[in-house]
Amino acid sequence: MTKNTASQPAEPTKSTEPTEPTEPTMKAIRQDALGDPDVLREVEVARPKPSVGQILVAVHAAGVNPTDWKHRRFGAFLGEPPFTLGWDVSGVVEAVGIGVSLFQPGDEVFGMLPYPYGAGSHAEYVTGPTRAFVPRPAGLSHIEAGALPLVSLTAWQALVDNAHVEPGQRVLVHAAAGGVGHVAVQIAKARGAYVIGTASAAKHDFVRGLGADEVIDYRSADFVKEARDIDVVLDPLGGDDRLRSLEVLRPGGILVSILPGNFGDVAERAAALGVRATDMLVEHDQAGMAAVAALAESGQLRVHVSDTYPLADAAKAHAQGETGRVTGKLVLTVRP
Repeated sequence: MTKNTASQPAEPTKSTEPTEPTEPTMKAIRQDALGDPDVLREVEVARPKPSVGQILVAVHAAGVNPTDWKHRRFGAFLGEPPFTLGWDVSGVVEAVGIGVSLFQPGDEVFGMLPYPYGAGSHAEYVTGPTRAFVPRPAGLSHIEAGALPLVSLTAWQALVDNAHVEPGQRVLVHAAAGGVGHVAVQIAKARGAYVIGTASAAKHDFVRGLGADEVIDYRSADFVKEARDIDVVLDPLGGDDRLRSLEVLRPGGILVSILPGNFGDVAERAAALGVRATDMLVEHDQAGMAAVAALAESGQLRVHVSDTYPLADAAKAHAQGETGRVTGKLVLTVRP
């Protein structure tokens, strides 16, 4: 008798095609258009990979700075979107690229991504050159470390690299309660300077608490009359205040503006008064970050974090920042 096989099910055909591995993704704050804070959206994008000489950092906290909302609104150096903003970062090394020897996965680091074209820290992961980072001091939380890099490097490069502040010099810091200003007051004091800050009356106690020797209420007093024989002026304001600040400098003194551009009238007036003036943009700088970290570890520098926001609420952080009333820094928290 023959066996009937007609009703037997056929063996399933096994595919020989390889399955594509799923690329890891991450959450990031992106914008596809320039404009108000509501152009910022949390999206899922591909996780970056570290290239030669780079590290991949799992972001724990990332500061928000005025340059972020200026780029969001006007494009500035980055041009047209889409892009992810953010230059401050504190986090943990996830992976390293070829040639990296200074850090290994698991190391806790903080630093500033190359400004302006290295933006991207408002995300769960970011890559950057190894020498943009230094080890996170044990005494700094990720939130504090995430707030420091851009403002501290700006102040350090202005006061130390450009102005060469020395003990006994008189330093005028405008907007002394702001992001750059409140750090600059402390760096100038650490260099042995006599520090005068400008701030609204409500923030005078805060600025004095940073070590300022004098505080001028810019709303009720004229700083040109109140501050004389100044060796160094740090200008984060621009406009008429930048030009008028030249009048408080002693002969040979220097004004350092962190708002470059349209500087011809300032340079011409400075030459006529026998003083110096320069403008600058902050640069990523491992030596500068190491100096900042050392000041923080020694207790000579602390960052004031006004508010924190989860990554998804980046638009709210931008809206608060644009009020111009923030004391110190705002920070996005990415991981607990």
